[in-house]
Amino acid sequence: MLILVLNCGSSSVKFAVLDPQSSEVPLSGLIERIGTAEATTTFKRGREKQQAALPGGTYEAAFEAINSALIALGLRDQVRAVGHRAVHGGAVFSGSARITPAVLAAIRACVPLAPLHNPANIAGIEAAQAAFPTLPQVAVFDTAFHQTMPPVAFRYAVPEGWYTQHGVRKYGFHGTSHEYVAQEAAKMLGQPLAELNLVTAHLGNGCSATAVQGGKSIDSSMGLTPLEGLVMGSRSGDVDPGLHDYIARQAGLTLTQVTSALNKESGLLGLSGLTNDMRELEEAAARGHPGAKLAVDIFVYRLAKTIAALAVPLERLDALVFTGGIGENSATIRAATLGRLKLLGFQVDETANQQAVRGHGGPITTPGSPPALVVNTNEELMIARETLRIVSGE
Repeated sequence: MLILVLNCGSSSVKFAVLDPQSSEVPLSGLIERIGTAEATTTFKRGREKQQAALPGGTYEAAFEAINSALIALGLRDQVRAVGHRAVHGGAVFSGSARITPAVLAAIRACVPLAPLHNPANIAGIEAAQAAFPTLPQVAVFDTAFHQTMPPVAFRYAVPEGWYTQHGVRKYGFHGTSHEYVAQEAAKMLGQPLAELNLVTAHLGNGCSATAVQGGKSIDSSMGLTPLEGLVMGSRSGDVDPGLHDYIARQAGLTLTQVTSALNKESGLLGLSGLTNDMRELEEAAARGHPGAKLAVDIFVYRLAKTIAALAVPLERLDALVFTGGIGENSATIRAATLGRLKLLGFQVDETANQQAVRGHGGPITTPGSPPALVVNTNEELMIARETLRIVSGE
């Protein structure tokens, strides 16, 4: 019994065929540069990779290629359903949903909240429905996990009409990752998830941190959009809202241009003037590059402040969880962050922290310290499990 998991972007489709019970992945791949003559496919089966051009370069061609690969490998008849990563479900979806015309219309209504993401998700859903018309399709929302946040956490101090009429509130993102690593952390700690208070930090090109109480999100750093919160690869994270008007007037920019710059030219990239890649920044900082050092220092400082703030609604912190590309692979960032959290009693175990870089995960603090853990996220597996849960329930 297999689930086809899809993550559709504006010019790419990342996919995996998973067994949600055994976690085995008999086929995965990435289709890039969709919409161009240079579109390519990369299929991975075990340790083998196959790359090829994608004639036509369309979403439809991408799904034809995936379907052909499934048939060629004898997997097509084992695929029971298709699970889609959907970025923004607004306040409508508090869980995953079987895709119907009404559900698709609701996702479309959320486009103003996620104009960079939801249109691509919709295009992927429609292409997948055409390619696999007999399979049930399920949307798994990044925002759904955070619908348990109370109003004290998700409301902004703005005119009430902005909230009631336009949906201006905190939604939170990376929900599938935060939910998955919270479950895995509970297993690692040998304690029931329902009894744990955690802060989970998903750190990659996009970054967010979440307060998880009893397996439920009660606050998170991202907001109305994925721009709020932590310093990210090319996103600014928190800035003074007055910045938009000020820099628009001073630099002669439109508000759209300001927002674009905050999303694409800021964060680690803007601070360093070099790159949005933390690996390259750590190397440059070690060589003495001032911009790289500043970018790394600010990233760590803001992350530590946010983790400490998210401990407030939890009342006690049972463990801190690092995940995502940076969280799983950068011993430097983890150690520096824990070094700034001595207020909460964290003491890093340098040996364990270095070993966790190699993808093994596990505790990275000393026995007398509150636990800090590295947990490898697996959003595709979470989406597959959610998809199976929905279709099995029907």
